[in-house]
Order: sequence, then structure tokens, then C-alpha cells
Amino acid sequence: MPFTPYHFGPSAIIGLPLNRYIDIPVFVLANVVIDFEPLAVMMFTLDYPLHGFFHTFLIGGLIGLLFGLCAYPFSPLLKLLMQLFRLPYQSGLIKMTLSGLFGIWLHVFIDSFLYKEMHPFWPFPGNSLYRIIDSSNIYVVCEICLIAAIVIYPALAWSAYKKYLANRDIS
Repeated sequence: MPFTPYHFGPSAIIGLPLNRYIDIPVFVLANVVIDFEPLAVMMFTLDYPLHGFFHTFLIGGLIGLLFGLCAYPFSPLLKLLMQLFRLPYQSGLIKMTLSGLFGIWLHVFIDSFLYKEMHPFWPFPGNSLYRIIDSSNIYVVCEICLIAAIVIYPALAWSAYKKYLANRDIS
């Protein structure tokens, strides 16, 4: 899925309820970062597959770890972003690094069903996940995940707001 819009649904539906364990901004942005590979291939007309080494669990995973590590200095900015969305934000280096890893792995997993040229289990050749699930079904599941995330987001934001008010009243 070049340029990731369909990846927002699955990443949000996983990240929102698991906010305590997953750094949502890093997890979601990792799903975007990985698609710089097909963007570069198209922009520079490279003789390289759209979904090459970055779209493997091994290399993509390393990129995800590095992305989470690089995002760590920006955690104060990410906290402000999460405050705009009225969601609690507690992060740390390990949480951010693992969120980058899991975000890219989720992206690679979803794309594995869609693109024959991928080798998700590189260094092993081939893509044993390709077309196990029809691409139209993958898109529908991604859309359903996005709708579900949009539905649960207000409840999570309201819950966080009520906790904030309760803690403010105690102090």
C-alpha cells in the first residue's frame, strides 16, 4: 500500500487500546516511514522493486528499531501531540524502540498479502503470504479497522480526560 493511508486503521486499532504498552506516535509513524522505499523507487525511477529490503521483517525490523531510537529525543514534542489528541502519553526509550519495530512489522505483514515482489522473510526468497487473503479483503479489513479506531478514540479520550479531572481534584 504505497503511502500508507490504509495502514492507519490497523495501527490505530492496535495502538489506541494498547497505549499503555505502545508508543502510539512512533508505532503509527513507523508505518509511514517504511513507505519511503517505494516513494524513492518511483521518484528516482530506480531499477529496484517497489517493496524491497525495507519491506522485510529483518531489515524493516532494524529500521523500526532505529526509527524508535531516533524518535526518543522528540518524546517531549510527541507528548504535546498526544495532549492535542487528549490521550495520555508515557514513553521511554525501550517502549519507543519496540513501537518502531512493531509498527514496521505490522506494515510488512499487511503488505505481504498484497505484493508478490516482496520477500518478507528475507534472506529466504519468495512471499508465502502473497494472496493468501485477497487484496480487496485486506483493504476492507483496513477500512473497518480505521472506522473502529474512529469509534473507540472518543471513548479513550473521554476516559483519559475523566482521569485527569479526578487527579486534579485530588491535588
